[in-house]
Amino acid sequence: MSNTSDATRAMRLSLAVGFLMLVLKMGAYVLTGSAAILGDAAESVVHVAAVMFATFSLGVLHKPADADHPYGHSKIAFFSAGIEGGLIILAALFIIYESVRRLLLHLPPANLDQGLALTALTIVINAVLGAYLIRTGKKQGSLILESNGKHVFTDVWTSLGAIVGLGLVALTGWHSWDSICGLLMAANIIWTGYGLMRQSVGGLMDTADPKLNTILDAALRRETEKHGLQFHALRHRDAGEMHYVEVHLLFADDIMLRDAHRIATQIETAVQNSVANPVLITTHLECQGDHDELHQHGEASDPHSIRA
Repeated sequence: MSNTSDATRAMRLSLAVGFLMLVLKMGAYVLTGSAAILGDAAESVVHVAAVMFATFSLGVLHKPADADHPYGHSKIAFFSAGIEGGLIILAALFIIYESVRRLLLHLPPANLDQGLALTALTIVINAVLGAYLIRTGKKQGSLILESNGKHVFTDVWTSLGAIVGLGLVALTGWHSWDSICGLLMAANIIWTGYGLMRQSVGGLMDTADPKLNTILDAALRRETEKHGLQFHALRHRDAGEMHYVEVHLLFADDIMLRDAHRIATQIETAVQNSVANPVLITTHLECQGDHDELHQHGEASDPHSIRA
């Protein structure tokens, strides 16, 4: 319950700060007419929309499992990350359009001092907020909070790019620096948005995590060897805030079911304690004697079946 309230509080803070940043950046754009600052303000519009959806997603994520969703609702975190990534890319495309337009029309920015001061203020506020969201997200294993924190840091980069552009204009008198920096910022934003969308698609498609697979495999080998067992058919998937793990354990033919179940539970607990991610392990108990005969056809047709 504490984690849920902390996450909700973090998202509300992000939304409030997002509105504040939008007001400051629009004020800076009205003062300067800068393409880079307009792009920065457009990114803030997208950010506010994304945070509103992320806040909604956070409420859905913590709903308990029900008849229609027996595994819970945590996969909405991947939808949230994907939408946020897509909105970031849309903001970048708008920045590209406006930067090119102002470059071709030779439109210079104005009131550089005021624009620089307001933009610098947004950088400080967003840097603190972004670090807080990412730290909280990693601590709680919340993809929604972590994605939102990364989005906030794209805001920092766009604001920094705007400052660099205006600073170069002030130093050199060549106003095209404003548009050039806007284009560079857009490229960086697209990369961040692509990363979020890739993470979203990977989660929705149950893409395997090689690093987690290595950790699970090593832990299972260690624990099964203690009991003289074998395992195979290790599979796992990321459900947003929980990793579901399945594995088959092979026991001697003459073992009692209660003893096999007790050992399997010990192995499950030991493996869960050795993994930093929240995991739920389901073990399938089998006998070594007739295992090959019973599962020969099934394993031959299952490309994910792994013999240990």
